[in-house]
Parts: sequence; structure tokens; C-alpha cells
Amino acid sequence: MNKAKVKLKVASIFWAVLFNAMCLADGNGAVDRGLFEIWGPGLESQNIVMPARYFFIRLLNYNKESVPDKFESNFQIIINGGTEQNKPCRIWSNILNRKDGSLIVRYKVYDQCSRLEISVKYQQQHVAESPYLVEGLINPDSCYCPKENIDGAIDSWKCKALPAQIRADFEPFQKIDWDVTRPKVIKQFDKPHSVSLCHYVIKDNQVYRKCYGNYVGFNMFSDSILLSLTRKAAVPDLEFFVNLGDWPLSAQHLEDKLPIFSWCGSADTNDIIMPTYELTESALENMGRVMLDMLSVQGNGEFPWNQRQSKLFWRGRDSNRHRLDLISLSRKHPELFNVSLTNFFFYRDEEDVYGPKTDHVSFFRFFDYKYQLAIDGTVAPYRTPFLLGGGSLIFKPHSKYYEYFYRDLQPNTHYVPVESNLSDLIERIQWAKANDAEAEKIARNGQEFANENLLPQHIFCYYFHLLNELSKVLESEVRVLDGMELVKQKNLSPCDCSQIKTAERDEL
Repeated sequence: MNKAKVKLKVASIFWAVLFNAMCLADGNGAVDRGLFEIWGPGLESQNIVMPARYFFIRLLNYNKESVPDKFESNFQIIINGGTEQNKPCRIWSNILNRKDGSLIVRYKVYDQCSRLEISVKYQQQHVAESPYLVEGLINPDSCYCPKENIDGAIDSWKCKALPAQIRADFEPFQKIDWDVTRPKVIKQFDKPHSVSLCHYVIKDNQVYRKCYGNYVGFNMFSDSILLSLTRKAAVPDLEFFVNLGDWPLSAQHLEDKLPIFSWCGSADTNDIIMPTYELTESALENMGRVMLDMLSVQGNGEFPWNQRQSKLFWRGRDSNRHRLDLISLSRKHPELFNVSLTNFFFYRDEEDVYGPKTDHVSFFRFFDYKYQLAIDGTVAPYRTPFLLGGGSLIFKPHSKYYEYFYRDLQPNTHYVPVESNLSDLIERIQWAKANDAEAEKIARNGQEFANENLLPQHIFCYYFHLLNELSKVLESEVRVLDGMELVKQKNLSPCDCSQIKTAERDEL
């Protein structure tokens, strides 16, 4: 590019940004509130209690188009409130710039607050409906204040209708009598060296369990979500089994249909599917110990679509033969790929052919590239939600394995389908390169799907629905069984729940 073209490009960007800024104000310099959209569950903190609350801000021009310039520094966002002791609430917030003309604002509440005010200003002027005043007590996530039954929680959290996957999963289990089914589950799956699962009972909103297997450390994820749900709602008395492994257990060839909660499903099993442990933890530890979550993945990418490299990027271990095929493809077409294996375990004797292995790369750097591959490992690739959230175009091979949201994904709308053996992957990537606008549209649709279905609010809602449906099919009496231990709530905050009326609990 010659110097004249560079100057022209810089000038064009300058005048475009200046024009957008001028279009936000009237002749007197007053910012037009109508050019800002602010929405999200973080504006309803009195009803929706999450470890990290969040809301979105979008800046528009008069054509109602997003203004994707670097405008973050022009916003002043203040969230504050007071405690019952007339002290300031401890609130930590941060801002994520999605680089598409919108921001994500996250905040974490550490005290029981009242008089919460969310102030959003642009160039020192309130926008949209700011300031937002949240009435009532605002609980931190560490409060044990189950103020309503599970139906009430579904309503107050503004959860969507019952997910189709839950409806399908319970189709084989219209009635569950655990006095009959429980011994069959234990007999079938008490295999310490190959199966790990936990038997749970929720009784009087307390969580109890007994685990089977030599490797039950992943019960930390199921424990954490169940404790979180019971802090928020009066959960009905329930009994169920959770598979702690990746492979679904309830094979259709078994003599009996056995209801098992699992992270992953398949075409030849009857497992009842939950959000994966990675996605569950990302909701529970948002602004906590996890670095990768469905919000941070949108705010830590460095480049918008038109500045990303037109290659398919992938890193992962050798847990599927087709991942080795991917390496072979990349060597024949290096102009289309940046892929490599980071660890050899299943095919370590072939490292000299498909290696050398490379270092791990920050997941946020995946989105320096336009194209991503959601290829199976041992089961479904649990990174798929985060790939969708990152705004790149997803190529997804056909597979018998699925996560809880796959049923709602539409091929060629939210992702580009490819054959399981990757035989048409080159053709699909070449299509994307030749049809950049259409590829970007599919990528944006995928990200929009993630924002409408896979954020923390949606994860909690899915679990509320899941437990609610289970309560409707249980016929046996729920009781704490011999050998079960209480899973205790940890690090609870001192909270006054007296102003919160606890709804009547559903009785089975």
C-alpha cells in the first residue's frame, strides 16, 4: 500500500469516528439518550442473584447501527449502594469491550446492599434510562436466602420456556421410582476402575451425596451448582445420579432405561444432559478463579472480524484420530491452517509423524483468526460454547456426541457443518474465504446464539428447569439414605433474610 493510500485510509477513519461522535449529540452538545441501549440481568439484581452480575451497553448512530470505534474511555460507569449499617457496599466491577460497538459491564457484590444505583454516562451525561435504581435488598451470591420455590425462580429469573433438550431427555422417563431403579443403577455402574458417579439427594433444601468410583474429584462441580441453586430457591425434594465422567453411561442396549445426569449425550444413550462442568464453572466462578468464561471470551479478543487472519486455528491433544488427520491436512494446505497438537497421549507412538507438539496458547488468541474447528476429542468438544462466544466462524464436524444446546444450533446459520472425517474441510474453508460477508454473518449468528442461550443467567435457568422437570416425574419417597454425607454450604455471608418471604416449598 503506497503512502497516498495510507493517508487516505487514516483520514477516512478519522472522519468516520468524528462523524459518529457528532451524531451522538444535538446542536447544544447534549448527548442523545436514544442512541444507547442498555439491557441485561445485572439491572435486576434484586431478583437475579449470580456470582457476577452483568449488563450490556450498545452505542448506535441515527441509522440504528452499532458504532464500533474505540469509545470505552468516553463512558463513566459507577455502581454503588449502601448496607443496612449505612456503609458503602463493597462492589467490584470491570468493563469488557466487544469491539463491535458494545460493552459488557460485570460487577460482583460482596455485601448485602440496598439503594443500589447503576450510573451510565457518556461524556459525563446520563444515557438510556440511567441512572438505574434497583429497589430492595441486593444479596451477594454467598447469601443463603432461598426466597421462592423453583417455579418462582424460573419466573423471577426470566428464564425461557422449557428447553427442547430437557423435554426430549425426559421422554423415556415419564415416571421414576427410585426404590425400583436405584438398585439397578448401582449394580450397573458400581465399577470403581471405569465409572465414577455420585448419588444425590436434596432434602429440605440440603444436599446429600454418596459417590462411587476411584476418581470422584469432579463432584466439586456438581456440588457447587447444587449448593448455589439451593441458596437461591427452595428446591423440591429430589433424588438423582450424576455421572462424573465424560462418556455418557445410559446405553440404549441396556435391559433397563436408567436416568443418569451427564455432561455429554450421544445418539446411542439415554443420559439426561446438563451443561458441561467447564461451562458450569465459568458461570459459578465468573470474576473469580477462572480466566475463561462466556463474558471474558467476548471482551479479550484483540481484533474485530475484518482484522483477523483468514486461517483456521486449532490447538489440542491427540484424543481423536481425526485430529491427526487435521495435522496432515494442514501440511498440504499451510495457507489455510495454523494447527498443532499440544500433547500426545493416545497416539504417542506417532509423535514423530504428527509432532512436534507445541506450547499451549491463550484461548483469547484463538480469535486472532477467523476460523475455528469444534472437533470431537474423546466426546463432544467442551470448548464449543466459548468458540461461539468468541465471534469466529465455527466449522463443526458431524458427530454422535452432543452437548445440551446442540439441538438448537442450526447448520449454516450458527456454524458450518463438515464431514466427521474432515474430507470436505478444505472446500468449506475455501468457501468461507471466497464469501467473507456470508462467513461473517454466520459467525455473528453463532455469537448471538451464545449471548441468548449460553451466558451465566441461561446456565442457572437450565438447571432450574432440569430439577423442576425431575420433580414432576419422581414417584418414590425422597429420603436421605444410609451412607450419604451432607454437602455443606461454605463461606456463607451473614445475611438478613427476614425481609424476604420464603415461598411455600413444593411437596412431592
